[in-house]
Amino acid sequence: MRVARKENERVVVSLFVNPTQFGKGEDFTRYPRDLDRDAALAEKEGVDILFTPSLNEIYPRECSTILVPEVTDLWEGAIRPTHFAGVATVVCKLLNIVRCDVAYFGQKDLQQCIVIKRLIEDLNIPVRFSRQPTVREPDGLALSSRNMYLSPQERSLAPLLYAQLTHCKISIQQGDVTEYHVAEELGRASESLSKSGFRVDYFELIDLETTRPIRAISDQSALIVAARLGNTRLIDNLLM
Repeated sequence: MRVARKENERVVVSLFVNPTQFGKGEDFTRYPRDLDRDAALAEKEGVDILFTPSLNEIYPRECSTILVPEVTDLWEGAIRPTHFAGVATVVCKLLNIVRCDVAYFGQKDLQQCIVIKRLIEDLNIPVRFSRQPTVREPDGLALSSRNMYLSPQERSLAPLLYAQLTHCKISIQQGDVTEYHVAEELGRASESLSKSGFRVDYFELIDLETTRPIRAISDQSALIVAARLGNTRLIDNLLM
């Protein structure tokens, strides 16, 4: 919102908890919702229009679905098989409704950013995609609605996710960047999180165009992690 306000004459923010990107047994019904708080935050940042459509406005009937190939195969796409079809479909609908010139997305959901960028390119949607850096708490924890699920003890452990990403990045860059060394550092970071109480879904180095795992760093690579702490699932990433 802040970057959009600096760069544009008019800023529109969509606020919609999208049911089609939640899988069976996920937290759609209890996902944090506070319209008054969110509206106040948007107004404080100088947003001109807050678009808060109802479920029936977005999905008046069973809806056409958009599938983005390749970049949805792994990581979040593998663990949450219906997730990115829901993301791609609702983002396409919102872009068509609002008809913005530039669309801003946060880097915390890095694979989602890659999927949306590919969606815009594949369907020739006339919008410029802008990925913005992750916003963090002072201790490094990426801001997320789901952070409120963390108990006080879990909240004190949660910053280890970003700390391990940072340590792993430095270790890979300063070491002998071979396939073996990269794999060793990834394994060490994942094991360290597990010993600290996380249940790690993945800790990987990926290519930013394809999301495929790689063992060589470049300007188009990033470390990604997803792990559960208690009942809360956290994701984060760090560009290489």
